[in-house]
Amino acid sequence: MKYWIKPTVTFLAFFIIFQSNSFAGTKILPLPKPLATKETKSKVEKKKQIYPQKKPILEKKLWTYSPQTDRIIQISGHMLRQSVNGSDMSYKDMMETRSISEIYNLTLEESIFIDNRDHWVIYMEAKVKGLSYPKRRAWIDKEYFLPIKEELYAKSGKLLKTTSMSNIKKTQGRWFPFHYKFKDELKRNSRGTEWIINEIEFDNEISESRFSKALLRK
Repeated sequence: MKYWIKPTVTFLAFFIIFQSNSFAGTKILPLPKPLATKETKSKVEKKKQIYPQKKPILEKKLWTYSPQTDRIIQISGHMLRQSVNGSDMSYKDMMETRSISEIYNLTLEESIFIDNRDHWVIYMEAKVKGLSYPKRRAWIDKEYFLPIKEELYAKSGKLLKTTSMSNIKKTQGRWFPFHYKFKDELKRNSRGTEWIINEIEFDNEISESRFSKALLRK
């Protein structure tokens, strides 16, 4: 069965940032700090670029609204493996935020042409535990730098899911797929879940109030 999911928010992820600040005291009153010169400020900025501060730890939380029970439910544990609104995608498929190079060892297998376009074929094998797909293979378009096609495997090598992109257009200086398909290869008679995006904008500011559980009911 084919599912159409509009690019509206059907789920809400909460990212709570925990920061800890340490303060040091002294019995002797410190001397007034000298005013920073332009040269000092320039050195500080260069140092920040060379030694960037670590990103704060994010606690990922996913919430959804059930119209049938009029309840807001937190999705966690085994529920993350469940289908999103009956689609071929699970909640856990949407939760991974780490970079590919951080969690997979990458191997360039070959370079091939698909529909007269040059692609790299990249094979990925997990280097961390707990991934939904320990093995992956992606076909990367050399101009778009997008995974036009991808195969997701179990540790045994069994094909679990496939993805594909099409209708790629340049938007705000970047290539973006306006058609995306995600298919669960273990579901019989499934044609996959498709996203058709009509319009998109990047780098827009989003108010923090947007990420509230109250808005899930609207």
